[in-house]
Amino acid sequence: MSFENILFEKVNGVATITLNRPPANSLSLALLGDIAAAFDDIEKDEAARAVVITGGGEKFFCGGAEIKEFGVVDTQTQMKTGQNLFRRIETFGKPVIAAINGFALGGGCELAMGCHIRYAADTAKLGQPEVNLGIIPGWGGTQRLPRLIGRGRALEFMFTGDMIPAVDAERFGLVNRVVPAAELKATVTKLAERLANNAPLAIKAIIECVDEGFEHGIERGLDAEREEFVVIQKSEDARNAIQAFLTKQKPTFKGR
Repeated sequence: MSFENILFEKVNGVATITLNRPPANSLSLALLGDIAAAFDDIEKDEAARAVVITGGGEKFFCGGAEIKEFGVVDTQTQMKTGQNLFRRIETFGKPVIAAINGFALGGGCELAMGCHIRYAADTAKLGQPEVNLGIIPGWGGTQRLPRLIGRGRALEFMFTGDMIPAVDAERFGLVNRVVPAAELKATVTKLAERLANNAPLAIKAIIECVDEGFEHGIERGLDAEREEFVVIQKSEDARNAIQAFLTKQKPTFKGR
């Protein structure tokens, strides 16, 4: 598939989406549409078992929403498009990793927060600076940032619009790991390939259970966990992996 605003490739079970809209990889409606179409493709492709989202160039992961579209396109449409896409990423049945190679601001930070795992270059900075434009985060920032770093810190950063250096983002829990910029691509690729070779049915179930409990409370989460465990235990992958463990062999997961 070819796209106007992203680069898209699939290698060794890993689908990589590279935002390709210089200079800042700003999220226009067209770019959001390209990301959505890429996820449509990945969802249908059984061989694609992990996803990486990163930014083209060295300076920006994503500089945020395309401000030139403010007031030009319908605001409700713009907000719903971003919110729906990032929620889809958050609940996607395959692991999605953000490789934050530079500035991730506004909508770019919100895109990263929608991913399951976030690795950042040591040169990266994240933030929700919308207040400086007299507006608020509109693609999930007011909801996901407090969940990740706590209410007080999240409010401080949204009130001030200050950027969070990568080292602090890791300390606060906003990113999972910080690596030297030159090592980010290789580090994320290694992780993505490892996840792509892991049990796809189990990973999908883990995502669903965590989301259920996080959004609806521990009782609902425990119900989901119990139900998923019963189903997963009967899968071909689980039977083969348990047998491989008992015979000290390495399992191969087929997603069945």
